[in-house]
Amino acid sequence: MSSALPITLAAAGGAAILNFWLSMRTGNARRAAKVSIGDGGDPALIGRMRAQANFIEYTPIVLILIGAIELSQGSSTWLWAVTAIYLLGRVGHALGMDGMPIGRFAGTITSLLTMLGLGIYALIIPFTAPNPPVTMVPVTVQQPAG
Repeated sequence: MSSALPITLAAAGGAAILNFWLSMRTGNARRAAKVSIGDGGDPALIGRMRAQANFIEYTPIVLILIGAIELSQGSSTWLWAVTAIYLLGRVGHALGMDGMPIGRFAGTITSLLTMLGLGIYALIIPFTAPNPPVTMVPVTVQQPAG
């Protein structure tokens, strides 16, 4: 049995696990800073909260684009690659928010380019996809008797 949208399904599953990881990291920073609501001005907590919030800002539109493109074009190696690169970029961004500057930069660039590239491609598809052939169905008209 195969799924109808395997790339989208894998991307959504990966995003859910990544969001869980980001949530746990934020919770750990909250406990360490002894802050239950807000950020308490704690730099580590602020960074973790922003990493998760930034993930939530980008990921829904990227998942929608992946799903729409896969639905209209089918599964492809390049879409698998873009999906994997996006998710890895989000991990890099989260690590970058903890002080690994190249991770934050790479994650930000990856997210922006993924969203832009998929968005442009999604705009092009309707104008370049071949139209399905029109099927003519013969119709028989009967004259009423009389």
